[in-house]
Amino acid sequence: MKIRIKFAKLGYMKFIGHLDTMRYFQKAIRRAGIDIMYSEGFNPHQKMSFAAPLGVGLTSTGEYMDIEVNTTKSSKEMVDRLNEQMVEGMKVISYRKIPDDGKKAMSIVAAADYMISFREGKEPGGINIAAKFEEYLSSDSIIVTKKTKKSEKEVDIKAGIFEGSVIDDKIFLKLASSSADYLKPELVISGFYNFIGGKMPEFALEIERTEVYAEQGEKEFISLEDLGDEIP
Repeated sequence: MKIRIKFAKLGYMKFIGHLDTMRYFQKAIRRAGIDIMYSEGFNPHQKMSFAAPLGVGLTSTGEYMDIEVNTTKSSKEMVDRLNEQMVEGMKVISYRKIPDDGKKAMSIVAAADYMISFREGKEPGGINIAAKFEEYLSSDSIIVTKKTKKSEKEVDIKAGIFEGSVIDDKIFLKLASSSADYLKPELVISGFYNFIGGKMPEFALEIERTEVYAEQGEKEFISLEDLGDEIP
């Protein structure tokens, strides 16, 4: 049976990397008494995978992991069991059954939502941020410098920005997040600073990922959570 777990990663837990997060959940699942399936072979491991691992320094209320289990109790009971094992900053939000032929979350991620705020004293000054950000997103193209390990090049990121707005002094973005087309929110905001004639200061942003989506039709999205069903 395939299960999709949604969880939040907040506070100081944002400094914990993906591999440590995976190890943490492996232990939590054992302690919660979940009847998880193991791979076969000389070194069996829990059947577990994560969707779009979160970068270090980002918080999230929309993280996902898929597991396979032999048996299970209700969604409510399993959420309660897991949350009994969580430390401060980690919280399981939902536990849902996905179809047996359902694809792994990591293979279907297409987009993600982010809420971005400026740290005190780091916000762009002397402008109407909402008006300028709308002007920025309405540009025919958005050219930024994308750095790789070996080089840097100019790219147009316009097509990877599905939605964007300013809500209560925070910037909302829905961005492309597939393995083949992944756009970091930092790059979008860095481009905005360039657009207004400035340079983004170091450690200027606080970023929270709030949801992850699969694609249903062209640029029509459904959350990974909604692809599963509650277990009564």
